[in-house]
Amino acid sequence: QVRLVESGGGLVQAGGSLRLSCQASGSIFSIVSMGWYRQAPGKQRELVAGITTGGTTNYADSVKGRFTISRDNAKNTVYLQMNSLKPEDTAVYYCNGALVLRFGDRLTAYWGQGTQVTVSS
Repeated sequence: QVRLVESGGGLVQAGGSLRLSCQASGSIFSIVSMGWYRQAPGKQRELVAGITTGGTTNYADSVKGRFTISRDNAKNTVYLQMNSLKPEDTAVYYCNGALVLRFGDRLTAYWGQGTQVTVSS
């Protein structure tokens, strides 16, 4: 069974930092890309940052220059370093992985359970 398990959320004051981690486990042939999404109350889930196996990254405009995504391919783990946090960053953050479970299978998206990030003003 494939699982994506997040950790590192919490409560922080504005201007502070947090680091999120997400590890994929189970029988996985290939991880094409991993990323972080977030969903604030009453809002749609939005992409925060993504990274491919080769290291290509993309970021939402709202987090550019403040957040950094990285991954450890050997550990099937993706990280999100969040600096200069703002109250508007408050949301549940979800890890996403675009995975191929067996050779020849199609790409499938998997999600973690989410971790709460709360930034107080």
